[in-house]
Amino acid sequence: MEQTAPEPARLDARHLACPLPVLKARKRLLAMAPGELLLVLATDPAALRDFPDFAQVAGHRLLEAGEIEPGLFRFLIERG
Repeated sequence: MEQTAPEPARLDARHLACPLPVLKARKRLLAMAPGELLLVLATDPAALRDFPDFAQVAGHRLLEAGEIEPGLFRFLIERG
C-alpha cells in the first residue's frame, strides 16, 4: 500500500506587509518538527526576496517559490 505524504501546514499571509509574512512563518516553523512542510500564501512582492533569504539563514529548505497568479505568491518551506 502506497503511503501519501501529509498535507503541509498552511499559513495565509495575504494582505500583510513586510516583514510580517516572514515573521509569522518563522513563528509557525518554530512550532513544527524538522522535515514538516509549511505552505505560505502572500501578496507582498518583497516576499519573493525575503523568503529565500530567511530560509537560508534559518536553516530551512525553500522547496517552491513563485507567483501563482498576478499578485499572489506561494512558498513551500521544509522545516530544518
